[in-house]
Amino acid sequence: MPGEPPDVGTSPPGMLGGVNETSTESSTVANIAPEIVSLDIEQLPSLVGRRLGPSRAVTITQDRLDTFADATGDHQWIHTDPERAATGPFKRTIAHGYLTLSMASGLLFELLEVRGATQVVNYGADRVRFPAPLPVDERVRLIAECVAVQDVPGGHQLVMGLTFTREGHDKPVCVAEILFRYYGAAQARLSAAGAPVAVPAADAQV
Repeated sequence: MPGEPPDVGTSPPGMLGGVNETSTESSTVANIAPEIVSLDIEQLPSLVGRRLGPSRAVTITQDRLDTFADATGDHQWIHTDPERAATGPFKRTIAHGYLTLSMASGLLFELLEVRGATQVVNYGADRVRFPAPLPVDERVRLIAECVAVQDVPGGHQLVMGLTFTREGHDKPVCVAEILFRYYGAAQARLSAAGAPVAVPAADAQV
């Protein structure tokens, strides 16, 4: 249930998007600018199986947790009350699972540049898990792998396996399989009124 502390003891082992839910490579990496993969929209099918990242590190501050709580209405004490959380299971506040997941688009767009894409749609998620907690003041990074590329009218749908890792820890704090749709110029034509037409009506579910 959103807002409840992650269950760190019963998450079943398994693979998601090519990444093991229970262990990854060491998440401690140098704080250097991430490598950016740049390709044309027509080349997206060649991305299958390719790993992107790790991304830059993002520090999870209490201010970030409080801002997310205000935006979502999830003010559970384990996220927003440092004094009470100090006596709780993790000894300090932890990030909302969906806060971690919400960083996916921004970090992925720093790792992948698609030339010729005029519209990018976050189409949803096939699976999301939070195998371990992400405490306040820790740093998190994203590693992504393209699992599949599927043709859709006017563009391509990418199935991306995402793994968020806490710096210095092997067990991921979030693993997810996310769908992104990249549309070319034909889908960004202007209507007679001058407003952009992003996607066909049948594909406008986001």
